[in-house]
Amino acid sequence: MTAVEPGSFRDPSGQVFENDGRIFRTITARALADYTFIRDSGVLNRLVDGGRLVASNEVDPALLGEQARGAPIVVEHPRIPFVSYPYEWPFPALKAAALFHLDLQIDLLADGVMMSDASAYNVQFIGPRPVLIDLLSLRRYREGEYWAGLRQFCEQFLNPLLLRAVLGVPHNQWYRGSLEGIPTSELNRLLPFHKKLSWQVMTYVVLQARLEASANDKGTADAGAIRKKGLTKSSLLGILTQLRGWIEKLKPADTGKTVWGDYARNNTYTDAAEEAKCRFITEFAAAVKPKLLWDLGCNSANYSAVALGAGAGAAVGFDFDQKALELAFDRAMSEKLNLLPLFQDAANPSPDQGWKQAERRGIQGRGDADGLLALAFEHHLVIGRNVPLDQTIGWLTGLAPRGVIEFVPKDDPTVQRMLALREDIFDGYSVEAFTAALEDRARVVRAESIADSGRRLFWYDRS
Repeated sequence: MTAVEPGSFRDPSGQVFENDGRIFRTITARALADYTFIRDSGVLNRLVDGGRLVASNEVDPALLGEQARGAPIVVEHPRIPFVSYPYEWPFPALKAAALFHLDLQIDLLADGVMMSDASAYNVQFIGPRPVLIDLLSLRRYREGEYWAGLRQFCEQFLNPLLLRAVLGVPHNQWYRGSLEGIPTSELNRLLPFHKKLSWQVMTYVVLQARLEASANDKGTADAGAIRKKGLTKSSLLGILTQLRGWIEKLKPADTGKTVWGDYARNNTYTDAAEEAKCRFITEFAAAVKPKLLWDLGCNSANYSAVALGAGAGAAVGFDFDQKALELAFDRAMSEKLNLLPLFQDAANPSPDQGWKQAERRGIQGRGDADGLLALAFEHHLVIGRNVPLDQTIGWLTGLAPRGVIEFVPKDDPTVQRMLALREDIFDGYSVEAFTAALEDRARVVRAESIADSGRRLFWYDRS
């Protein structure tokens, strides 16, 4: 059955469809001239070969039947392992995507090609490597044209980065609630006066906010007059290059200690327990060989790396600690791991949202994980967020048919710290109750104690 991708409805140049797991894109007559120019000039193949653009192969439009009506060309794309959104990216991933977009546009200008927009949603990650997925955003450069994507780039890339770099506030929650990005006018109101004195902030935040306010006050005619003045190609390159240089220097302002940022170095595990845990995960990954592994509470990605080294194809790590995610992303980059660390609050995960509550999908609607790691994780939901143990186990086992879940008992120092300032209302929290809940839903392939406190690993299989 052919289904349209809900997030592709905005583009009149073509839509994306899924048919039996295959991904297709229509190219309408509106986009035909630009597409053939990109294809015939060799730019398309060069970008694909360089890993900067998702591959596309022209196929018989009859594969889409009525869905291809009015589309002279249909292409097929390979499937991205996991579709992520900019409100889930940690700071270094958003920065990498922003630099990728600017570098791509700078290089394309030499080929006479312009990007029609600057949507962050057109960028996806293969591991920690960004790639453009919308070939229809590439078109022939028009002499003297204004950078039409500037406002969108600022709201979807620059402003979220500045929120963290200047104010120390992570962009994720705000961006999730405002899917088009962080408005320049709102960021301008937040910045204190002394932060507005830099040339870059004055240019891209203060003056942009004033221009937008002026356009709103006087109508769109004045804004159109600005664009008619045009830009030379050298001026456009200058803007892109200067903006790139500024973004490359941005760093998070809040570089201090976080709750779990140092957990990989400072935890309650002995060396023997750590070795036992790594051995257990190695044996699981080697036996199951999951194509897509989800690592909940990934921290700095130690165990994702173990699983990838033992046979997992790709891993997506989820955590809510910003410092831990930054460490994980840096590790994925430096060690060339097929790992994408993402921000996620498990008790409030990304929902279905956007137009008709379908444009941006929740995490469970974007990819079928066939392996799961939930290590030192379940107690954060049960003890930390009052989620019933049975519901927690049901949710975890529903994410992937096979996985490893770690049970952390009340006697463990970590749980004791969590209970130190609150009443212990968790009478049914025990390894017996955990085991019963797990066995109701899956076969326990293996269980092993890994610490004197009673921490225990469970390898489940519900396939």
